[in-house]
Amino acid sequence: MRTEVRFAGFGGQGIIRSGLILSMATCIYSDKNAVQTQSYGPESRGGSCKSEVVIADEEIDFPKVDDPDIVMVMSQEAYYKYGVTAKKGGVVLVDPDMVTDRNDPREVKMFDVPATKIANEVGKTIVANVVMLGALTAITGIVTPEAVRKAILRNVPKGTEELNMTAFEKGYNYGTQLAGQRND
Repeated sequence: MRTEVRFAGFGGQGIIRSGLILSMATCIYSDKNAVQTQSYGPESRGGSCKSEVVIADEEIDFPKVDDPDIVMVMSQEAYYKYGVTAKKGGVVLVDPDMVTDRNDPREVKMFDVPATKIANEVGKTIVANVVMLGALTAITGIVTPEAVRKAILRNVPKGTEELNMTAFEKGYNYGTQLAGQRND
């Protein structure tokens, strides 16, 4: 089993951190292997960035994502660049407030997760990536929610643990509702 995941957005949205959290949840708190890679523009905030995670039961001999099973997109530019890269039958999660222009004829399972809106309701836009990670965990089941919770607590700044856990739970609950509405 090999699962390829691509997170994409712009610098400052926690895209890289999302990949780190998922890879830690997979290889430290689950019984699987994971490799995380990342790329971003020269700007630390506002520039395009992506984080990729390869998850496998066996040893990972090639760390790059070629044909992602799951794509999480949090900006319009990232959608144009990476949102259309999910394989046929793959899962694409988008924040509909950040990605408004979509014309995707491919056969993918598309899920709208209003992560920015939910993050604002929780108290800070900055946790939108954790909301999206919660939804991804619920919809895909690639790792247990408990493993992701543990990885979040190890990867967020001190003093923000409660905020991030609330964001994860809101996203997880939203994703659970979406997964229940799937027609596959």
